[in-house]
Amino acid sequence: MHTVTTRSARDVVGRESTRSTRSLLIAAALAGPVFYLSATAQILTREGFNLSVHPISQLSTGELGWIQAATFIIAGLGVLALAVTYRRLVTDGVGRRLVPILLAVFGFGFVVAGSFTMDPQHGFPIGTPAGPAAAMSWHGIVHSVAAAVAFVGLAIACVTSMIRSIRERRAWAATGHGFVALVLLLPVSPTDSSLQIAGTGLIAFTWTTVTALTLRRSIR
Repeated sequence: MHTVTTRSARDVVGRESTRSTRSLLIAAALAGPVFYLSATAQILTREGFNLSVHPISQLSTGELGWIQAATFIIAGLGVLALAVTYRRLVTDGVGRRLVPILLAVFGFGFVVAGSFTMDPQHGFPIGTPAGPAAAMSWHGIVHSVAAAVAFVGLAIACVTSMIRSIRERRAWAATGHGFVALVLLLPVSPTDSSLQIAGTGLIAFTWTTVTALTLRRSIR
């Protein structure tokens, strides 16, 4: 999906830094799988959680909420690793400076979202009244804003990458970037919001994984 122009890794960062770059890219590639494996395990085991009603973020609430909070932070750190390695390896062309900044926005947004939880609602965790929270707490607002900013940042990174691919005359890559950007920018459906957000996140992290693996293959 992603095409990059690199110099020899030995010239860019040296042999030791090349090893660290490869390690960072492995961490970046695993960010999405770790996030969704952790979320899936919790969805299947935490009593009262229903993905058609409760967004994944709500797993951060309750006695075991620290697991999902940590998952958000770990995934965010993985994307920050991708931002660092993109900046090291992509040395020319459209987006060489902008994309790493936007990836950092995405990663940092997830770190913040994990640090500030949303509010219990719709009967989860068990014992919470049915229906939405009466009022959104300050930490719930921070969580929601951080997540929204994160996805917008990644969407702009995808648009930038699409322009890069168009200039390189790589139609399939441009189509892939454009599709991900479109999904990220679609308005959230009020009736299927939790499922839509979960699907959007899955597509977003698939993009970061593919980008990380592509960058890793480019090191020589």
